[in-house]
Amino acid sequence: MRGRTAVVTGGTRGVGAGIAQAFVAAGADVVVCARRPPDIPVEGAEFAPLDVRDPAAVRDFFGGLPRVDVLVNNAGGAPYRLLADAGPERHARVVELNLVAPLTVSLAAHDHLSRARGAVVMIGSVSGGRPSPGTAAYGAAKAGLESLARSMAVEWAPQVRVNTLVVGMVRTERSHLHYGDEDGIAAVSRTVPLGRLAEPSDVGEAAVFLASDAAAYITGASLLVHGGGERPAFLDAATVNRG
Repeated sequence: MRGRTAVVTGGTRGVGAGIAQAFVAAGADVVVCARRPPDIPVEGAEFAPLDVRDPAAVRDFFGGLPRVDVLVNNAGGAPYRLLADAGPERHARVVELNLVAPLTVSLAAHDHLSRARGAVVMIGSVSGGRPSPGTAAYGAAKAGLESLARSMAVEWAPQVRVNTLVVGMVRTERSHLHYGDEDGIAAVSRTVPLGRLAEPSDVGEAAVFLASDAAAYITGASLLVHGGGERPAFLDAATVNRG
């Protein structure tokens, strides 16, 4: 990735920081953007303040960059919130951050990416392909993001490749908010066929692959980064064939 510039939205912590670190290690010039500066800077990356939900600010940000070869749309997330416990405005804000903002950012970066014959990597989620109680708006947005990426890949070919990483459970500094204490994290890890949660670096390495020349003929694809997914619940509930 030497000589290439990668922009990682939400790249200051957690999965985003892991992605940024992977691109730095691959030799790219990396710009991470978020609303607030990181508590711990990503070594080797440049930080730029940006609210990806502000179209004018997003356009100004990309207009000020000399080049962009890779865009990783990572900014996103949602609190645990049952549908009936909040009004539609709150759920709409989740969709705005996780679906509308990646579209806004991708459109602003399009000219750069087209000139560079670059790549977009969307950070999706397994929540987009299964029921997501407590984060239903997030799951719906991630399903839409994957669909958006497939359409974008067709419209922007052959100049720009667009792919999605469909990410499962990741161990970050905020894992306790989703899975509880260490015992809870260990119990959740045991539900994953590979026996552990992903590390941010696992997602980062996959993102570098999709952005690299090694994936030159891959576009419109969804790459599962979920450790084998979830063991079907009926296998453990059944009274036979429990091996």
